[in-house]
Amino acid sequence: MKNDQQLICHCFGYTEDDIRKDAKIHGHSLIMAKIRAAKQAGGCNCATTNPKGR
Repeated sequence: MKNDQQLICHCFGYTEDDIRKDAKIHGHSLIMAKIRAAKQAGGCNCATTNPKGR
């Protein structure tokens, strides 16, 4: 885990801090849109990487 921060996205390694920084740069976070696009392209494996299976 990056710098002992809360991991939000297990597939892509996004943390709470990543989302905060992204929001500060863009006025709102673009990370969720990036995750959605990657999932649609088949680049997500939440069922195995996320301990909660989602």
